Amino acid sequence: MIRHPEYLHLLLVMSFQRALFYYFKLFNQMINSQIYYFFRILKTTFTPFRIFNALKLEISYRLSVIGVSTNWKLSPFFISIEPVNVCNLHCPECPTGMQTKNVKPTNIDDVMTRNVIDELQNTLTHVIFYFQGEPLLNRNFTNLVNYAYSKKLLTSTSTNAQLINDEMAKRIVQSGLDRIIISMDGTTQETYQKYRVGGKLDKTIQAVEFLVKWKRELKSPSPFIEIQFLVLKTNEHQMPEMKILAKKLKADKLSFKTAQLYDFENGNMLLPENKKYSRYELLSDGKYHLKNPLHNRCKRQWKGAVVTSCGDVLPCCFDKDSSFVFGNLNEKSFEDCHDSEKALKFREKIRQNRKQFEMCRNCTEK
Repeated sequence: MIRHPEYLHLLLVMSFQRALFYYFKLFNQMINSQIYYFFRILKTTFTPFRIFNALKLEISYRLSVIGVSTNWKLSPFFISIEPVNVCNLHCPECPTGMQTKNVKPTNIDDVMTRNVIDELQNTLTHVIFYFQGEPLLNRNFTNLVNYAYSKKLLTSTSTNAQLINDEMAKRIVQSGLDRIIISMDGTTQETYQKYRVGGKLDKTIQAVEFLVKWKRELKSPSPFIEIQFLVLKTNEHQMPEMKILAKKLKADKLSFKTAQLYDFENGNMLLPENKKYSRYELLSDGKYHLKNPLHNRCKRQWKGAVVTSCGDVLPCCFDKDSSFVFGNLNEKSFEDCHDSEKALKFREKIRQNRKQFEMCRNCTEK
């Protein structure tokens, strides 16, 4: 029994300090990745060349909106590089998953990837290692990421996580990848597999656990782990459960994303009942239409671009069938492709009538 009040006071102070330290440590673990990711964005964006390029892009885009064509040499703010053009799952609303295209499996050429990164490194900010296929099917994925990271570029990817085992998780953390989006569209296998056909939910969950483990083991604040839940009629009832699961897995963020559907005008069995998470709405003509109005402008044509696994330069990620190829990096530099006559004419047509392009009629870019 403690008889002296000063001892009791000291014990209480020590207990408070220990509790404070414990909660501070817990809070620090929770926000460590968020803070690091935020400062990585600042660090990769705020360099003289990149700031100047971003301003030039913004001015050129704003002038285009009012009908003034600058014809300046444009260097995108971000690019999507496709590591590989095939996938290991068969998601019903994905052209690659549905295998609607007769595609020869192709990994992007490592030298070509390094060349385009070298060409754009002074003005580029963000490299997204994802387009159509499952990026981790490319065995050199972490090497590609590490090269972009070495050039002080922000890096990210999106994956179904079926290939992330303990060893792969360690390599991903060591690569310097800044952000990884993991698709997890259900909290039970029955619900999950209705969209992620051929996938295993337990593998996806284990992938997150492996990444969290290696971030802790290697004392790394990256990658920022974002679980992405594609809201569909088949899984919307599990949104509350997903919040609990994401918290349990110690993911840095949970995102509920609307789904792009290809056959939507007459309704679609995957359209969620929760209108907040639907890209489409039923109008008086009895047809479903995209909620967002399609103005004759598009920021993505100025600020971004896509490089496919075969080296084609595309206008944006909605060109899933490579219908509008500006050029190929096996034949030209990125600048020659991105500022080619084809590219300039395409941007001008967007400004004149964006609805003329089918891919634009299903696009959420305002």
